[in-house]
Amino acid sequence: MPIQPEQVLEALMQVRDPDRDKDLVRLDMVKDLQIDGQTIAFTVVLKDPLAPFAQRVASEATAAIQRTLGDHLTVHVEIDSEMIGLGDEVPVQTNAGNGQTKSKYGIHNLIAVASGKGGVGKSTVAVNLAMALVQQGYQVGLVDTDIYGPSIPTMFGLRHARPRVNDRKQIVPIEKYGLKLLSMGFMVDPDKAVIWRGPMASNAIRQFLGQADWGELDVLILDLPPGTGDIQLTIVQTIALTGAVVVSTPQEVALADARKGVEMFNSVQVPVLGIVENMAYFTPPDLPNRKYFLFGEGGARRLSNELGVPLLGEVPIEQTVRESGDNGTPVVLASPESLGARTFDRIARDAMRQVALRNASQPATQPIEILYK
Repeated sequence: MPIQPEQVLEALMQVRDPDRDKDLVRLDMVKDLQIDGQTIAFTVVLKDPLAPFAQRVASEATAAIQRTLGDHLTVHVEIDSEMIGLGDEVPVQTNAGNGQTKSKYGIHNLIAVASGKGGVGKSTVAVNLAMALVQQGYQVGLVDTDIYGPSIPTMFGLRHARPRVNDRKQIVPIEKYGLKLLSMGFMVDPDKAVIWRGPMASNAIRQFLGQADWGELDVLILDLPPGTGDIQLTIVQTIALTGAVVVSTPQEVALADARKGVEMFNSVQVPVLGIVENMAYFTPPDLPNRKYFLFGEGGARRLSNELGVPLLGEVPIEQTVRESGDNGTPVVLASPESLGARTFDRIARDAMRQVALRNASQPATQPIEILYK
């Protein structure tokens, strides 16, 4: 059988950078992966090309692949120093001066969680995806970009929290459960409506992304508002997204909008990492082997097959998922043995596999310029 990129990346997970105590794949050090029959070629991008690890990384990577996939394989490893790109500088569009500046981030991956319509549980997925990644050892941030209906403060029990500003005039995200958080809900009275036109909301998002002290992060999750409007366009114009996760429910009306969400990201050259089907089925606690498909069966799976996009997971309807969101503790923490929590854990792992594959085999996404006629 032909060698798959996922197999190569799994082999390279055995090679760890001792200075950072993480493997090559988690550190996004594998680039330009190409497989031609029995020949595998890729580039390892080093943070410090003078470190002792740099002298042996090629031989360790070759040995890991041949040990795992067969010693008959030919492996070509190029070594490069760390590039300016996804993990170092994220271009930020501004309205001042000549229109663009660059802000130094320590963010390796930016993942948008989106939906074509409201009410499908997108924020529940974003919150538990972020927390599952924290549980798996990633450094994670979460931005609630829904200006008009922010959910993050309630879902973390932080409705009256307010972030501070540091001496560099940067917003300092609030931390809870090891996760860094920003939301418009932290900036306004939780009982007051935000009545803003599109440009005001877009400027607020630019501040969250370009004027916040996120520090070093493996992943920044962006919880997008539903639809394909101003906020979504601002984000793809402002930053280089690693990819997007699209959330739907099984019924046809939601799947039709999910299809539009996938098409939106395709049209702006942002890879779709996968689809998550929320509220996929109900299993009664006293009948653990039964599944009741209240909103239809297998809709997201059919859509993923149709569009050639991975299905990351099917999240069941569970009372504990709803209660944990209302009580301010995500279900992956509140009830880690529940079916929902285990599903979110698998979704997080599969999403990061897609991120690793995308980073190793595709060039970095660039912010786009959208012209209006």
